[in-house]
Amino acid sequence: MGEDTPTHYNQKQIRKAEFITPPNMLKSKVGTGGLSQTILTKAQDLLESNSVDFRPLGEMSLDQLQDGINQAAVDLDKGEEERSAEKLIRQMLYPSMQLKANGGMFHYDLVTIIGDKLVQFLEVIETPDIEALEIVQAFHTTLRAVLLGQIQGTGGRYGAELVQALDDACHRYFIKFPDNIDPHKK
Repeated sequence: MGEDTPTHYNQKQIRKAEFITPPNMLKSKVGTGGLSQTILTKAQDLLESNSVDFRPLGEMSLDQLQDGINQAAVDLDKGEEERSAEKLIRQMLYPSMQLKANGGMFHYDLVTIIGDKLVQFLEVIETPDIEALEIVQAFHTTLRAVLLGQIQGTGGRYGAELVQALDDACHRYFIKFPDNIDPHKK
């Protein structure tokens, strides 16, 4: 995305999906220093020719996302959304980040694009109200359709239309519910 491309649906970001860098065990064994161009080229070729089926991993993340949606809905029914809003959002944010991070590596670029939009949405909502959960559920349904349909790459024109429809739903949400954003922005 370019510098002038609006992100987070023109909303102030409340939280940031945390990227945890695990210890690099291989680097600690090998030591410091650069890699030769030959090794980098081989690694890139391996990534590009990767034939591992991403769907089981993607389905696992989608199941976690659905669990987060379900838990948020249960808390809404109990009237406990304020008490645990941050925890509930994080339960949906983590699997969304996994989908965003891994989709492209396995040639499911559309999963990465949709996952990124979902992460941006979850980073700016204050609480997971019923309307926000409906949007997250729409993301989930779309991601599942992409995986089940084995739509690799960006999905072409239809992929762009799916992303635009989700993007539009998020923008409509913030127009309809401006109070569910960062209270410091008001």
